[in-house]
Amino acid sequence: MVLNPTPALLDSLYWITLFAVVVSSASAVLKAGFKQFDLFGVIIIAIATGLGGGSLRDMLLDREVFWIRDQVFFIASLVSAITIFLTARVVAMSPKLFLIPDAAGLATFGIAGTLVSLVTGAPWLVASFMGVMTGTMGGIFRDLLCNETPVVFQSQLYATVSWGGSLLFIGLLYMDLEVSLAASIAGLCIFGARLLAIRYNISLPRFRFKS
Repeated sequence: MVLNPTPALLDSLYWITLFAVVVSSASAVLKAGFKQFDLFGVIIIAIATGLGGGSLRDMLLDREVFWIRDQVFFIASLVSAITIFLTARVVAMSPKLFLIPDAAGLATFGIAGTLVSLVTGAPWLVASFMGVMTGTMGGIFRDLLCNETPVVFQSQLYATVSWGGSLLFIGLLYMDLEVSLAASIAGLCIFGARLLAIRYNISLPRFRFKS
């Protein structure tokens, strides 16, 4: 399945990606903030989180990296980081608050990654996994830089809901649903499923050796 990159589709992709960068960068600041990093450290982690997954995706797809082509994404990540850094000084925040923008970033980057891959002509299964990678790699970079085990490897349903949402998005496109509507439905499903998994502690079975 190859999507024709019409102006409307590219416009939708632009705004989805921009929102993903902002919320993912915000989640990074909230996570890094509890490590008591200074402003520069927080900004570096925010940029790695907000731009890392999409950068890896673009390199694998042999595309020009999105934030190098358009520095608005880099600026958005920077502004998001500084804004949350300053806001945290005047507003009390829970250590788990980062999970909400993290879920939003997972959803929006997952859809954006899938969409970009389809536009470049990737097969549907590869495109769905590119969505997972785009949605999760920023969080992995964030957690590694914070010297923690990545959330994706030990938390409630994370990459699973991202992959399910990416496949749902592709399925809706095959049903000839308009791209923006399909992206909204699939993205909300990823976001909602991730929050429900956290709320009810739903996770995949963990590996263990027979005793």
